Amino acid sequence: MQVFTPIDAAKHATNKYLAVLVAAKYARVLNENSLGRAASRGKKLTTQALEELAGGRMHNNYRVVPRRRAE
Repeated sequence: MQVFTPIDAAKHATNKYLAVLVAAKYARVLNENSLGRAASRGKKLTTQALEELAGGRMHNNYRVVPRRRAE
């Protein structure tokens, strides 16, 4: 089993909290798009998302959008 620490993921993100959030959101996108194809590969979607983030392949695929305050 491959282990990813937040520090490993944070090397390609602003900080470790943002890295974990980006990986989780990307895993959700993979889940919506895969429709059961992940089971045939044998890797969990969260593992795949963390591999791509830690490997630097997802570095330019996200952007931080500031929250709007309620008026």
